[in-house]
Amino acid sequence: MSFIIVFWGFFMIGFMAIGGYFMFRKFLKQLPKEDGKSMMDWELHYIEKTKHMWEKRERELLEELVSPVPELFRDVARQKIASRIGQVSIEKGMDYINQDVVIEGYILATPKRDHKFLRKKLKEKKIDVTPYEPLFKLSKEGYRANWEASYKKN
Repeated sequence: MSFIIVFWGFFMIGFMAIGGYFMFRKFLKQLPKEDGKSMMDWELHYIEKTKHMWEKRERELLEELVSPVPELFRDVARQKIASRIGQVSIEKGMDYINQDVVIEGYILATPKRDHKFLRKKLKEKKIDVTPYEPLFKLSKEGYRANWEASYKKN
């Protein structure tokens, strides 16, 4: 009987630690930066400012791109990516969001490991990746030196 109690104790501590980790990450995103706004404030700002600029086709493309994200985290990923897309469209002074801006914002908003999926999805849709290569190359600089060799060892 004591084994079950010990197991249950470790089980509960583990789940509380995992939940605490995600809550702490969300708390850090809510802390104001030098400009007085938090990361989440900026995300909501860009989404609100560009909400009217989205067309149906671009929304569907965004949904396709966030589809591999687990359902639990999909809303958070969608918000982060959509805000970055909105930021790119505002910086470019666009009147509407087009496919190029969606792809560029996705590249800038997602971690490097997701770019392989993006390339595959663009190839399926017969979209040329060449114009986006500089963005992919910029993000590759974030990898540590000789990462491929250590990856192949594992």
